[in-house]
Amino acid sequence: MNSDSKFNSLTTFGGDTPQLTTIVLLEERHASLKAYNTFRLDVKSDYLMRITDVNDLSEIYESQQYKRLKKLILGGGSNVLFTRNFLGIILKMEISGIKVEEDSSDSVIVSFGAGENWHQCVLWAIDQGLGGVENLSLIPGTVGAAPIQNIGAYGVELKEVFHSLEAYEVKTGKIVRFYNEDCKFGYRYSVFKGAQKGKYAITRVYLRLSKKPTFNIEYGNLKQKLEEMGVEELSLKSVSQAVIDIRQSKLPDPMVIGNAGSFFKNPVIENEHFESLKAAFDDIPGYPADEESTKVPAAWLIDQCGWKGKRFGEVGVHEKQALVLVNHGNGKGRDLVHLSKDIQNSVFKKYGINLDPEVNVI
Repeated sequence: MNSDSKFNSLTTFGGDTPQLTTIVLLEERHASLKAYNTFRLDVKSDYLMRITDVNDLSEIYESQQYKRLKKLILGGGSNVLFTRNFLGIILKMEISGIKVEEDSSDSVIVSFGAGENWHQCVLWAIDQGLGGVENLSLIPGTVGAAPIQNIGAYGVELKEVFHSLEAYEVKTGKIVRFYNEDCKFGYRYSVFKGAQKGKYAITRVYLRLSKKPTFNIEYGNLKQKLEEMGVEELSLKSVSQAVIDIRQSKLPDPMVIGNAGSFFKNPVIENEHFESLKAAFDDIPGYPADEESTKVPAAWLIDQCGWKGKRFGEVGVHEKQALVLVNHGNGKGRDLVHLSKDIQNSVFKKYGINLDPEVNVI
């Protein structure tokens, strides 16, 4: 087997008899993760392994040599904050492939490899004339990460087009199918952030996309943006481009300045709490979450507490979007965590609202 192969063999010795044991030859030891997280934090991992198919997962999880090592599935690294070097194995998810699985008069079910870039898959759907994900344009990350937190933007959530997913069960090595109802989707939540956290590695995601799309342009300033663009007849491409333009005007490019997009979730509070805040702060915005609760924009709360544009050494809050924490170049994960906690404390002190991080702190 040549040196470029992913797997190799090593002769080990047990007692007096040599034994041939197949082990995993990982691509990198003591690997820098700076290129694999959008905060551009220069931390290292003991091992880095690229997962290109399900067999790679089996080799890792069933290997006696690596069984006890901590493992972390990493997609695009756009929703993670490393506070230290990772003592274990980073499994870089790179399973690819797009395939139409079912085709009907109104819709199709398409499967996407978990390592596919999410935005590129959105653009593929638009090119095929398939609707349902155009409002989710330019969300960073990979397809496999999308159902974990039920990604959403501009009035649309993944659960609305989600059909099912396949996942490798770490304990048994089996491939398990999860349907929409199995995932227990909520606001930036799924069962994979709750009871099933760490138990599965998502390998493929199935979406039901529409051949006869209906457009959702009522959220935020999307409708206004389309009018500014001079769009008279809505199309998948025009809605997608409007979303892209808005996001690019507000959110910094991770290739220019390290960030993970929205750091906090928009808090959902009881209507009674919101009404009391409205009496004290008449300009506080809010949107109905359900009959009993209201969603308040976290960016507004943070901005009102004076954080937008603030810089503390190598970390800070973005000048155009208070919801985005940034690494100006040589920041540390622990500094970003300290900043996030200071922001949480100030918002709670002023409004009595708890902000929950959307980013996973490692």
